[in-house]
Amino acid sequence: MRVPLSWLREYVELPATETGRDVQARLVSAGLEVETVEQLGAGLKGPLVVGQVRAIEELEGFKKPIRFCHVDVGGANRTGELQEIVCGARNFAVGDKVVVVLPGAVLPGGFEIAARTTYGKVSHGMICSAEELGMGDDGTHGIIVLPPEYEPGTDAIELLELVDEVLDIAVTPDRGYCLSMRGIARETATAYGLPLRDPALLDVPAPNSYGYPAQVADPIGCDRITLRTVTGIQPEARSPIWLQRRLQKAGMRAISLAVDITNYVMLELGQPLHAYDRGTLEGPVGVRRAAPGEKLTTLDGTDRVLDAQDLVVTDDRGPIGLAGVMGGAHTEIADSAADAETGETGGTTSVVIEAAHFDPVSIARTARRHKLSSEASKRFERAVDPLAGPAAAQRTVDLLVLLAGGSAEAGVTEIIAPSAPHTVAMPADHCDRVAGVAYGRETVVRRLQQVGCDVYGQDELIVTVPSWRPDLREPNDLAEEVIRLEGYENLPSTLPTPPSGRGLTERQRLHRRVGRALAGAGYVEALSYPFLGQGVLDQLGVPAGDARRRTVTLVNPLSDEEPALRTTLLPGLLGALRRNDGRGSHDLALFETGLVFQPTGEERVAERLPVDHRPTDEQLTALDAALPHQPRHAAVVLAGAREQAGWWGKGRPADWADAVEAARTAAREAGVELTVRAGQYEPWHPGRCAALFADVDGEERLVGHAGELHPRAVKALGLPERTCAAEIDLDLVERAGTGPLVAPRISTFPVATQDVALVVDRGVPAADVERALREGAGALLESVRLFDVFEGEQIGAGRKSLAYALRFRADDRTLTVEEATAARDAAVALAAERTGAVLRGA
Repeated sequence: MRVPLSWLREYVELPATETGRDVQARLVSAGLEVETVEQLGAGLKGPLVVGQVRAIEELEGFKKPIRFCHVDVGGANRTGELQEIVCGARNFAVGDKVVVVLPGAVLPGGFEIAARTTYGKVSHGMICSAEELGMGDDGTHGIIVLPPEYEPGTDAIELLELVDEVLDIAVTPDRGYCLSMRGIARETATAYGLPLRDPALLDVPAPNSYGYPAQVADPIGCDRITLRTVTGIQPEARSPIWLQRRLQKAGMRAISLAVDITNYVMLELGQPLHAYDRGTLEGPVGVRRAAPGEKLTTLDGTDRVLDAQDLVVTDDRGPIGLAGVMGGAHTEIADSAADAETGETGGTTSVVIEAAHFDPVSIARTARRHKLSSEASKRFERAVDPLAGPAAAQRTVDLLVLLAGGSAEAGVTEIIAPSAPHTVAMPADHCDRVAGVAYGRETVVRRLQQVGCDVYGQDELIVTVPSWRPDLREPNDLAEEVIRLEGYENLPSTLPTPPSGRGLTERQRLHRRVGRALAGAGYVEALSYPFLGQGVLDQLGVPAGDARRRTVTLVNPLSDEEPALRTTLLPGLLGALRRNDGRGSHDLALFETGLVFQPTGEERVAERLPVDHRPTDEQLTALDAALPHQPRHAAVVLAGAREQAGWWGKGRPADWADAVEAARTAAREAGVELTVRAGQYEPWHPGRCAALFADVDGEERLVGHAGELHPRAVKALGLPERTCAAEIDLDLVERAGTGPLVAPRISTFPVATQDVALVVDRGVPAADVERALREGAGALLESVRLFDVFEGEQIGAGRKSLAYALRFRADDRTLTVEEATAARDAAVALAAERTGAVLRGA
């Protein structure tokens, strides 16, 4: 919300010395996010005046049209003579009033004006465009042409309100009332302790039976609607400069007088309005849900197919507007336009003004569904003041009568669904207990009254919430209002004293150790949003019926394309890898540890827990039971080079073995050695996919997968070729661990190394051979490492040779050759028994 300070002063009598920065500090202290304070006209220096073009001489012989103008600037040039100015624009004519900057002036940006020779003539000044004066984009290109009523020599700086300060406020969704000058003025008045001149306090006539007819078929979607009619509007009337400038400063473009007035009132009071050309309406104005397949051409010229949940405004022909979002093209207000043959002018002379209150959820969903965000929908979806409609309609009528020469009809149509103001019961000391500060009842009551609440009672307060604050639903909301108005900076800083013996849980420690281990292995942590859509699972090739397709769907997702909570970490990580690769970083190794969400089918709406005391164990148990299963996973993705080439030698690309090793690195932090077997699991390549197992509670359990992704998934997701990935369930790995890690004991005795080469069938997994070697070697074995795999005619068809390095060491003595050999022979014997291995060369 852009708030011109000059406009704000109309509602709050701020001290003349207060600057935009001062107001910014007060509003920030009150809890509003004022992002910037824009200084309009900074560096601007006159003379800048109104001029009237008396004569134009066309200069010939140049590449572009050039005009030599004689302009009357009154007495601004101290001579009264016509000012000679060279100008290249062509959107003005003799007799037009324009904005002239004279020699000695300085335009925004430090551009100094002086008499200079150009195109063979001396130009004494410049005729200005809106862009040159720092007025922004007004939708036109060329020189500013002013209305004829302004006299030459009039100060244009004051006329165009070129010097001002504009506060740019980021309005959070719960403070929709601040999307209006009225709301910001209320906050400003409260921050300064000054009275508010409420622009909504107008004399509004009572509804009667002879206004323009209306019908509301959906009182839930539209609980209030007001219609007013203004006739006799002058089609040629244009928005005055002050109105155009206020719209420009607020970030909107002037269009036509009737539309500008509705936009102005929306900015002023926060109530979106719509003006219909009465001559194009047929029958009563109605509000209902759209019929499936109905069509509407909106003001932006787009033909839209409506959804059954869309709320529409209608007449007898059907939809004439997308309620709360955008009007229809068939009832658009028409500007005056002269007929080429007759010279007669046409345009809208009678309008019906609609001020309605629509359901915020319906408007938000319609705007998202049609990808059509408007100034009106931004306000409706944040909830506008339901009682502001009659005042906004009256304000619009008054401005149309004043500026367009119209006449207000006496008819007032108003349809209201029965409702009652919202009340909240709250102990008088509730705010004290929430903030930890003794405010006292008087302070609480005063601050709530400043917000607009009516407060009754002594020890138990009964608070009636104002209509423009639908976000105040319970005592804690009221406490927040008191605390912010008293100043967050005035809250004492008190460090809590943690009870002894409550450090990190073992699960938290493992999470941190895994992150450090993967970072130490060269991976970079990339945190992603925990949302996904079914589309990315299709791209990954996840089959129908897979558990990963059973998702928890959010009621109000941030994006309609990702409405569910993730069941795997890979989509987010692969998205990060794709973005980085697209920006030139081709050698990538990323990891993430985080929760995935697996529905149990027993989820339900959880009880809202208190904030003023610790929930009971029963409440926490019930809360946990209402949630989906949330195991913690760890995942990595790799692409490009794993080892860089250089003077030290050749590099190598990342491959499936790196992904497997990353999973092993994570598991080792829990003291677990994974068993690796060939697997087949989407989205991995079926020939390069490793299934990872661990002994969990005495049973071998699948804890994850690793390997190279399937080429179809790589292509569908736009990933680099041969992208690899791994994902494991850290919670299962933790259960497979031996508990808290114990520092290893370092033996001071030397190691004995024995190498063995075993020949097995090609289909025998190396992991099975390694496991047999470990068990057979016994306690003396320190490590086993596969260092060579060989296939060839020497060992026979369908056979392979696996060479292992066995390291033996004892804690209390130096091993003899006989002891190391005996351990090796025992390992080979068990491998031969279980896998059919034969010692090579034997």
